[in-house]
Amino acid sequence: MTIATSRQADHPIDPLFLERWSPRGYDSTPIAEADLLTILEAARWAPSAYNAQPWRFLYARRDTGDWPLFLDPLLPFNRAWAQHGAALIYVLSDTLRATGPDAEPEPALSHSFDAGAAWALLALQAQRLGFPAHGMLGVDFDRAREAFEVPARFHFEAAVAIGRRGDGAHLSESLRAREHPGGRKPLSELAFAGRFPAEA
Repeated sequence: MTIATSRQADHPIDPLFLERWSPRGYDSTPIAEADLLTILEAARWAPSAYNAQPWRFLYARRDTGDWPLFLDPLLPFNRAWAQHGAALIYVLSDTLRATGPDAEPEPALSHSFDAGAAWALLALQAQRLGFPAHGMLGVDFDRAREAFEVPARFHFEAAVAIGRRGDGAHLSESLRAREHPGGRKPLSELAFAGRFPAEA
């Protein structure tokens, strides 16, 4: 049994998995480019089908000229708190893969699954560096595609805010009340030996 940040695992795991959670109360501290590249480097080493590495990352740090461009596609609810973060990352995946130098690209059936693996490593490395990550789907992805000039073959998976934790003073009272690590369903509701259970 492992305990960290008021969370308790039912089986022994590395405490990093319990320490990682998704805050919204960032303190507007900038992130050095070297730290952000370390976070993205960890994501680069995720596993993928055929080692195709379909993930792509578009990013901006808060102290760069691209920051307003990256904030703009976020829906107002997310923009209100994410603007206090240190960086924004858009996670995309390539929906096609080439099987050889002269082959026509074919559908990459695991592109989202593989990009999810990369996001998980990104989030864990960010946590390790003290810049916890928060993934978001509250984004106008059509607007983002146009703003970032993303080709149609690439699928937007999510946007991610990262930053140093702050006191959450900019959050609404209801969000401040939720500013703590959440629990998880018991493993018995998620993992089954053998066939899929009728009651799941």
